[in-house]
Amino acid sequence: MRNFYLVLEKIKTFLEGHSQVNVVTTGDIFDVDLNKQTIFPLSHIIINSANLEGPVIRFNISVLAIDIVDETKENPRDQNEPFYGTNNTQDILNTQLAVCNALIKELEKGDLHFDKYQLQGAPQCLPFQDRFENLLAGWNCTFDVITANTEISVC
Repeated sequence: MRNFYLVLEKIKTFLEGHSQVNVVTTGDIFDVDLNKQTIFPLSHIIINSANLEGPVIRFNISVLAIDIVDETKENPRDQNEPFYGTNNTQDILNTQLAVCNALIKELEKGDLHFDKYQLQGAPQCLPFQDRFENLLAGWNCTFDVITANTEISVC
């Protein structure tokens, strides 16, 4: 069965081509050296499940779109716009949501869609901050992709 490899490779290739992604990883996020600052912005692919549904396989996938937060040395009371805080978290949430949105649009009606890797249902994107030991922020985007089950052989 090659479907698992192919869906990972297709999503990886798309993410590597995005201007707001530096490195793409997969597997257990805690196996990735998140202290290595040169890997950010990072996209991490997790295959949560695969449902064998006759002629198709439904993969439930999460993509973590992550960047490292830069803290300013400025005193929050000295800021002209305290709404934005003392770091670039809002910028990260904006750019990394754009990464998720681009991937979703590609699965909805881009080359991946026409290559038979198609979004099924509505994706969910949840923001996070302070989820990991170092200062990281981003989105956990979870969605279903269906693809042809080419391994079916009926006797």
